[in-house]
Amino acid sequence: MSGFLTVGFWTLASRILGFVRDAMILAWLGTGPAYEAFVVAFRLPNMFRRFFAEGAFNTAFVPIFSKKVQGGEDAQAFAKEALSGLAAVLILLTLLAQLIMPWLIWGLASGFAGQEQFALSVEFGRIAFPYILFISLAALFSGVLNALGHFAAAAAAPVLLNIVLVSAMAGAIYMGADVARALVWGIPFAGVAQAFLVWFAAKRAGFALVPGLPKWTPEMRRLVTIAVPAGLAGGVVQVNLLVGQQVASYFDRAVGWLYAADRLYQLPLGVVGIAVGVVLLPDLSRRLRARDDAGARDALSRAAEISLALTLPSAVALVVIPIPLVSVLFERGATTSDDVAAIALAVMVYGLGLPAFVLQKLLQPLFYARENTKAPFRYALVSMVINAAIALGLAPFLGWIACAIATTLAAWAMVGLLYLGTRPMGEVARFDLRFRTRIPRIVLASLLMGAVLWGAMVVLMPFLGMAGWRYLALLVLIVLGMVSFGLFGQLLGAIGLREFKGAFRRR
Repeated sequence: MSGFLTVGFWTLASRILGFVRDAMILAWLGTGPAYEAFVVAFRLPNMFRRFFAEGAFNTAFVPIFSKKVQGGEDAQAFAKEALSGLAAVLILLTLLAQLIMPWLIWGLASGFAGQEQFALSVEFGRIAFPYILFISLAALFSGVLNALGHFAAAAAAPVLLNIVLVSAMAGAIYMGADVARALVWGIPFAGVAQAFLVWFAAKRAGFALVPGLPKWTPEMRRLVTIAVPAGLAGGVVQVNLLVGQQVASYFDRAVGWLYAADRLYQLPLGVVGIAVGVVLLPDLSRRLRARDDAGARDALSRAAEISLALTLPSAVALVVIPIPLVSVLFERGATTSDDVAAIALAVMVYGLGLPAFVLQKLLQPLFYARENTKAPFRYALVSMVINAAIALGLAPFLGWIACAIATTLAAWAMVGLLYLGTRPMGEVARFDLRFRTRIPRIVLASLLMGAVLWGAMVVLMPFLGMAGWRYLALLVLIVLGMVSFGLFGQLLGAIGLREFKGAFRRR
């Protein structure tokens, strides 16, 4: 629990700074060509990062490394071999990407062809792409720290990205320079800062890792054997994003709208889903190695309980009050009321899928902790087909919002497949009685909170449109939502405040 809270706290700090960053970007760039070019350029290294580092590499690396630490084997030598192999692949990938950048951009957003944002995307993509090298190495160092039970530095590293980007924009604004280019140049520098932070933390933890010449050893063969299906599964997820962005690129400003909405729903997803996934995978791996099935089941159930107690009310809030959220956070400068309406619609659709995105983070470690990456890959393939069919099939009728609908429905399909896939695992993959008792109560408390938020929004609507007062009005809405959910949760027996307090005391 303490690890979850540590990761959650730093992820929350990163997301809050991320809102500052995104608000500044939208205020100065709006949702026009420069913003859309930034979105595509920034998504490019992040897409490959999730494929190579978070998707394939760490999914395979963390369970093996955790078991070596648990079993007293030479974990440091294994980590160094893995680092050398990953660094070599990423350097080659970065050099190749510089050569074929126009084709990469066309593959990401072919609708930009012949428009101003295409040339900007190619330029920005070449500047931003080296970020993949540094952030992927940072992901490996973070995997080492997480497996050792040191979560703070790895969770704090993303904060540096937002600090660097906000500082770069603020400096450009102060000096009257090009804000968009300052923003893009800040990306690789932020990657260097993140990699150094977690490398230094790993060194202090006893793992001073420096890459050398890559070697093809039996351990690396085992790592690659596990990583390739995970990488393919991660690639399928990225294909889902690619399909959505491709469709959106044919609609004016839609790429920017979807990205802004994605940033908003990523707040609860990052704080809860990613935090649980980061902490749960190494914990499950250790418990399964020790044959502690009861402990593994309890870890899964408690992680699911606390994550859904935070996620479900967040999802209801995104569906009920998207306009106030988007307007107060993003409507200023070059961002118009039309932009707000479009972004809010996407936020509402993503909100319906938020519990599914978190449940995926909870269920996937059950497979990865057993070094089973093939089943999630098969499920991800089905999810990809569903996503593409819905996005391409509905776009002629519903326009760009079909991309968000497809993402949400594909996420729920993935959850259903993952859940069915855990059935042969036995009791260790079953949520316990306490979880099954509390979830219906959490759902009811969340719906009652949604009714309170709706009524409060109607009352506060005049203030939500007033300059200055709108920030206070949104704060009142948020606090009222938190308090009402807490009260309903206590009355219904959905949550226990003593348990949350106990978790913070342990932290």
